[in-house]
Amino acid sequence: MIGDEVRDGVSLTNLDQPLFDGAEATKRDLVDYLDAVRDRIIPELRDRPLSVIRVLRGQAPFMQKNVPKYTPPWVRTVPLWAESSRREVSYALCNDRRTLLWFANQRAVEYHPTLIRADRQAHPTYLVLDIDPPPTDAFRLAVRAAHLVRQALADAGLAGAVKTSGAKGVHVFVPVETQAAIDDVAAATRAIAARAERLDPALATTAYIREDRGNKVFLDSTRAGGATVVAAYSPRVRPGAPVSFPVAWEELDRVTPADFTVHTAARLIADGDPWADRMPTPQPLSSDIVEEGRAIPVARVQAMHEGKRRARARRG
Repeated sequence: MIGDEVRDGVSLTNLDQPLFDGAEATKRDLVDYLDAVRDRIIPELRDRPLSVIRVLRGQAPFMQKNVPKYTPPWVRTVPLWAESSRREVSYALCNDRRTLLWFANQRAVEYHPTLIRADRQAHPTYLVLDIDPPPTDAFRLAVRAAHLVRQALADAGLAGAVKTSGAKGVHVFVPVETQAAIDDVAAATRAIAARAERLDPALATTAYIREDRGNKVFLDSTRAGGATVVAAYSPRVRPGAPVSFPVAWEELDRVTPADFTVHTAARLIADGDPWADRMPTPQPLSSDIVEEGRAIPVARVQAMHEGKRRARARRG
């Protein structure tokens, strides 16, 4: 059939169909892009339980965690208990080109690996700050807030790498030493976010409840433990099919998310791997930063209690 081919033993079908409304790209563009960057994105996915966002024709985008029954036997999987749904979920591990191509053929556009590896589930490899700006002047404000986070990290003796989220925000990744425990990394993340907020409280906030943020940039410290973050080089289900792309700190003020798409990103990488090249070596977390974070309430828990309190007040 027209628009069909085979790569690495994977049958690729309907390649000339539009990817999704507003993508300005076809399924072939997705497959070609992911295949072109496979040596960069697979190291970000390898051995990490993977969630993907798929876009099937005529359907709204949806996140897939549990692999479907028709998944080929050569796709490696790992079972993890999902507390939210109270069941065991079979996650894929995207460790090779064939698996990546299979996902692309399933119209998996976004790739969200966990911050833990399947064989070391008690020890995250990264501390992550997800910088989520308000709707107005979004990316420029996100960049300003990212520099606050960078300063807060430097003050704590830490360094991170930065990438566009592929949407309107920015992600800062800080590699941590392998023995760091989930709770310690989560606490340190809260402490860094709080420190960055104090550097410019008119710009940034750690308020988890959206109505409490005003027009400030939200420093999301909840990407911890078994949480997922969209991978570097992953496309996004956004107009123009942008890509989450690594940027040098000194270049961050001069780029826009639209600079990096499934049409342009592979060429910008050339022969290098800017994400791996700019990533600092794993760093220890000081007891001071961990203890500081332990004194800060977990945002989701605090927001849940506050939501209940406000609901009671409204009823009263």
